[in-house]
Amino acid sequence: MLVLVAPGQGAQTPGFLTPWLELPGAADRVAAWSDAIGLDLVHYGTQADADAIRDTAVAQPLLVAAGLLSAAALGDIAPGAVAGHSVGEITAAAFAGVLDDTAALNLVRKRGLAMAEAAAITETGMSALLGGDPEVSVAHLEKLGLTPANINGAGQIVAAGTLEQLAALAEDKPEGVRKVVPLKVAGAFHTRHMAPAVETLAKAAAELAPADPKLTYVSNKDGRTVASGTEVLERLVGQVANPVRWDLCMETFKELGVTALIEVCPGGTLTGLAKRALPGVRTLALKTPEDLDAARALVAETATPAADAAGA
Repeated sequence: MLVLVAPGQGAQTPGFLTPWLELPGAADRVAAWSDAIGLDLVHYGTQADADAIRDTAVAQPLLVAAGLLSAAALGDIAPGAVAGHSVGEITAAAFAGVLDDTAALNLVRKRGLAMAEAAAITETGMSALLGGDPEVSVAHLEKLGLTPANINGAGQIVAAGTLEQLAALAEDKPEGVRKVVPLKVAGAFHTRHMAPAVETLAKAAAELAPADPKLTYVSNKDGRTVASGTEVLERLVGQVANPVRWDLCMETFKELGVTALIEVCPGGTLTGLAKRALPGVRTLALKTPEDLDAARALVAETATPAADAAGA
């Protein structure tokens, strides 16, 4: 059984979209998306520097566009389940048919702008803790006034809070933590600092007409599978100011019997976590189009083409 997953903010790097735009029809597709949301995705994915694509309002739609583009390059497939980390949940919602591509990109554009505005109120950020005992680390973070915004499993927790709080963490790591790594994000996402963005996103979501998922959709709120499109949308709104529980998503993957995981562009982060937390599960990150042949081979072994699944 195959699960298709989409990464969150911080996975982007300068120029990462360039090789994907060389695929037939890809440049036209991304240009059309750019027009639809009022953001030059082609420029930001090919020419912009690291600081420009670190901007929350840019990074989020860029990541969703990259995920949709790379997944489409795999062909018409029906994975056993889909999931996304943070903003990647919007990508996963499009995979599952809850939103069409344009609706997903319009929603993530509004999400990115709202979260950037919320992040501008106070200087905040996020840092990854590598190693250590989760219970010990969470207690230490709370003592410093930080929030465990992402509990990712495989010995990784992401702390979020003010820059002063993160500086204190760098000087005073929890017992057992090997390293504290600042992330390439512009705010304390999935914390109370993002509360102002929730109302904006709720208004945007109210204008949409979500469909129920056509694939098994695993929510990063609690690792549960969600069968209602309305509930998927409600969770997409609420998760902006609440922690991501990727550890629970991976527990659900185990329960579902997942044997393979493909992470869409710009892949790497979630496959790394899966290699440590899901022994025996084959993993593949779609970093460039050169990875497509291996990904298609893995799909052929583990997933059923959508047309066959429908009896066509």
